[in-house]
Formats: sequence, structure tokens, C-alpha cells
Amino acid sequence: MPVQGGTGIRRSLDELAVSCLKYNYPEPPRLVHRLDRDCSGILLMGRTRTSGAFLHSIFREKTIGASSDDIKRRKRILQRKYWALVIGSPRRPRGLISVPLRKIVVDDGKSDRITVIVNVQSQTISSQHAMTEYQVIDSSNGYTWLELSPLTGRKHQLRVHCAEVLGTPIVGDYKYGWRAHRKWEMFPPEESSSGKVRGKALPFGLDLESGSISDKQPRLHLHCKEILFPNISQALQNVDSSPRQDLLELESLELVAPLPSYMQKSFDILKSR
Repeated sequence: MPVQGGTGIRRSLDELAVSCLKYNYPEPPRLVHRLDRDCSGILLMGRTRTSGAFLHSIFREKTIGASSDDIKRRKRILQRKYWALVIGSPRRPRGLISVPLRKIVVDDGKSDRITVIVNVQSQTISSQHAMTEYQVIDSSNGYTWLELSPLTGRKHQLRVHCAEVLGTPIVGDYKYGWRAHRKWEMFPPEESSSGKVRGKALPFGLDLESGSISDKQPRLHLHCKEILFPNISQALQNVDSSPRQDLLELESLELVAPLPSYMQKSFDILKSR
């Protein structure tokens, strides 16, 4: 399900927020950042117009500030950690990816994709710098679990960094890892789990049970697992008396989301081998 509505989109999370997430508030919650439609995990929304603007500024300033040279030395206000299952294994177990990205048009203008820019000297090429920290969690049977921490918020940043920089496309990413998926072979499930156990029926026809590495067509294995951000409710209470309160002085809130069923199944399959 896409996060934001648009032309040709029948249902989106921001539209559902209007009808389902208002509760007793006069206004619906507002998007402050986005997840790819096939990505799972945590999505933050602003409960009110003021809190939404506050949170949006935190995400925006994070992207701008991450381009500075002292990124290693300063405390980060916003931290996001994703888990991804990739095909292959990076050469190094951890590192910092720092490369510019740009959008290109393909298929005679019918679609577009993001790609890494090699020659940044050209003044005619418009690009955006993108930075991602990564580290290997576990590696087995030709697959690797990565923890990805984006320091900027560019479109498809993690997917492009994995596929084009690390050379390890994310499982289920047919846009940037289509070559690796042309020879896709289903990973045989454990005998004890060969029979599908259906969970509780989800609304809107969503199916989170199928799509593991034991299926013919796996889903995108990219999950926003953890977000650490300042408790802005404290700042909003003091906005009149201290409009410039330092966000680093606020306590942090930590949100953690479990893996969706299909990723957990892939995790269990690889762990048992």
C-alpha cells in the first residue's frame, strides 16, 4: 500500500489516516516522511499540524546536516535503523556509503529510476548526495542480513546503495536487483513449516504471510525496524516560553517494530541451515 495518494492510486495510508486515525481530534494526522510502498516497518505521523511541522523539520534537517564533515562527531537527533536481506555479501562487514544519486528516465519516458553518479564533476548533471551506514548482522547460504542506517533521506537510497554500491541487491527488489532475480531459485523451507499456517486475516486484502525466500516471488525484504527521535511533546509544551529549545536536550523516544511474517520466515529458514 503506498504511503501517499496520487493519480491512479485507489487507497493510501494518508487517506486512511483521515477516515481511521482521527480519533477525537478535529484534524487527521499528517505524514512527515515516507516509506516505499513495498517496505515495511515504522512510519511516523504528526498528530496535529504543529507536531507534524515539527517532525517534518527534524527529518529535513537530518538530511541537510548529514552532508557536513563532522557527521561522525556530532550526536544525531534522529536515528533510523533498517533491516534488509540481500543477495550475496558485502566485501567489508561494515562501512559508510557516501555517493551522489540522480533520477534517470527509462522505457521511453514511461518510468524512472535512481542511479549512482560516477562523474560528479559535470555541472550539467543534477544530483543529491546520499549517505548510509551499514553493518553485517549475519551471513549464510548466499544471503546476508544487513542493518542500514540512512543519514540522508533520498528516494530509494537504501535500495540503490545495496544494489549498485555494495553489489548486494535486496531480496524482492525487482527494480534495482532484476539481474539477480532472473535466476531466482526458491529456498526450500523446513519440512516442519512446509504447510502454510495462515494468520489472522488482514484488512484491504493485505497478505503478509507469503513472500519469503521459500516462495517463487519473494517480497521486498526491507524493514524500518527502529527509530530514535526526540520527544517533541516536551518542546511543544514550551514552545511559547522557549521557541528555540535545543532538541538535543530532549529525552529520546525509541520505537521498535518486529519483522513482518514473510521476513521472519526467511530469517527462521536461514537460521535453521
